[in-house]
Amino acid sequence: MSKTEVAGLIPSATILLLRDGAKGLEVFMVVRHHKIDSFSGALVFPGGKVDKGDTHDNVRGRVDGADGLDDREFSMRVASVREAYEECGVLLARSERTGNLVDAAQMRDLEPMRNALNKNEIDIGTLLERGGLRLAADLLTPFAHWITPNLMPKRFDTHFYLAAAPEDHLAVHDGSESVDSVWIRPVDAMAENDAGTKTIIFPTRMNVLKLGRALNVAHAIETARSTPVVTVEPVVDGKVLRIPAEAGYDVTEEPLTSVRS
Repeated sequence: MSKTEVAGLIPSATILLLRDGAKGLEVFMVVRHHKIDSFSGALVFPGGKVDKGDTHDNVRGRVDGADGLDDREFSMRVASVREAYEECGVLLARSERTGNLVDAAQMRDLEPMRNALNKNEIDIGTLLERGGLRLAADLLTPFAHWITPNLMPKRFDTHFYLAAAPEDHLAVHDGSESVDSVWIRPVDAMAENDAGTKTIIFPTRMNVLKLGRALNVAHAIETARSTPVVTVEPVVDGKVLRIPAEAGYDVTEEPLTSVRS
């Protein structure tokens, strides 16, 4: 049994899909379905738990950028790509035949398998085999690592990744886990949270703020590549929740009454 299993943490991965909009950097976010037990109704980045199929033998040989990754990091990267495909229809994968990222026409052909993947009728390895694809995990850039504080009944060990969204992939919510979606500038997401028109939980808010420092997609990815990721596990200190200053966020403490997590 791994240390993560002993600690009761749930391995999960989150992806921040980015594009350059007319007014600056935008990130794709979804609104969680009210029936989802984690972060119901919140505006979040696509993501979810690592599946057993993410580390199956039929996946290992079909992932670009997997060299040197341990099993845990490998599973996180596969999960983030899979979740992006399941939840919003963006697939970071290349054709084995051409070596190019899948285009809009290929995405349409793959749609029946996306539906099967969402219904757990196939796993990601089966989709890769049948579609003649390789996951483009080399396009992911580690951005953050958060562990749910121990005062919560369900605790996640979540890795956040940045990725530029392919231009011809239409990002849309799946209508199942998520019921709405938006491409939004970080500053606008924070304004909606502050106005009470959208709910953004504490870890997501901190990473929205962090992302908001970037001028564009290239700047965000370049900065993330040159900045070490510091694990954040918030701790309760009296009436506030504290996070380590070395993690590089603008905020290091938050009143417990305002932490919506």
